[in-house]
Amino acid sequence: MERMKPSHSSAKPALTERDIGVLQGLLDSVPAPFEPLDVSVLDGFLCAVSLHPVAMPDTQWLHFVTDSEGRPLPADFDARSLRSLVARRRAELMEAIAHRRWFDPWVFELDEQASPSESMYPWVAGFAMAVQQFPALTREASAELIEPLALLYRHLDPDDLEDADELLAEIETLEPPADLAAAVEDLVRATLLWADVTRPRAIRPGKGHRARRVVG
Repeated sequence: MERMKPSHSSAKPALTERDIGVLQGLLDSVPAPFEPLDVSVLDGFLCAVSLHPVAMPDTQWLHFVTDSEGRPLPADFDARSLRSLVARRRAELMEAIAHRRWFDPWVFELDEQASPSESMYPWVAGFAMAVQQFPALTREASAELIEPLALLYRHLDPDDLEDADELLAEIETLEPPADLAAAVEDLVRATLLWADVTRPRAIRPGKGHRARRVVG
């Protein structure tokens, strides 16, 4: 699988392809019956956690990384390396969100026949998981979140969006993304729109400081 390439580097070095592979291996090493997230689902989850109106302590969300049901790991399981890589990625996402900068989501192109939504689904599913676990992400100014919600949740099965008529109507107004790159662009835009609601900046950026994807 080929990961979308970053088009804007953050102030701190991003996790490398090797780091991501190591992280996936560490997640895979979590013993049954625990159900760890894979790296793409994890990335969406971490992004939503980073958008929470109040910074959450690790103890509030970290257990979902190694088990989708939030069960605590056995005391004899050494998760230090796993948690260190997760912390680095969360810091990376929080910095990008705080400064309204482009970030490189861990979205993987499945194959040439896969639709953009099929490739986007794991990341969005992780984001949606966090939204379900932490209602404060949508509690305030929910009307202002319809646009970013639609940009993300259009990649989910409509049957999974219960009692969401307004959201489904908004999704219907959107043009399907032309390709995976366009879908990823919308993902980052949706994240930064969400941040404007739940984590507003003290001083609005002036013209020329809007987050954008740099092509080239």
